[in-house]
Amino acid sequence: MNEAIPDGSWQVEPRVGGALAGRWWQWALSAPEELSPVRDETGEHAAWNQPDDLWFLAGTYGGKVTRTCAIPADRPVFFPVFNIQTVRGRLDQEPPRMPIARAEAWLNGLPLQLTQFSGQFALGAERRHTWGLWGALAPLHPGEYVLEIKADTGRGFRVDTTYHLTASTD
Repeated sequence: MNEAIPDGSWQVEPRVGGALAGRWWQWALSAPEELSPVRDETGEHAAWNQPDDLWFLAGTYGGKVTRTCAIPADRPVFFPVFNIQTVRGRLDQEPPRMPIARAEAWLNGLPLQLTQFSGQFALGAERRHTWGLWGALAPLHPGEYVLEIKADTGRGFRVDTTYHLTASTD
């Protein structure tokens, strides 16, 4: 069962989370470089090719990024804190993982639950593995929100992302 918990997080079952992680990668990797929500530093490409049943927020390639974007108030939100993908080798091969020294996310200052998911997805004819530490939000009420994501591998790779979100019904 997938349900909202008091901090606004959306509790996602492992099987569903692995499938969502794969869908996120298909979405992120299908964007042309000039429209890539992951490369975008302002949020101007956040709405690129979003699915109808949820809203993906882009990760980053590390560093500090501040994005501003509008999101629909009636859809759950799914986003990476850390994630990685690779071409699948043997069927029993585990996906690569990133070390986690720190990983936190807050919505309007309230800490969010983060969950590790791994899964598989197709990119063209290639089968791929994915692993990540993900956050998920239940549909937000119309209004303004600040989502902060801070993470560190302890080996020099850091994420410091701030999203200024406007949830609306239009």
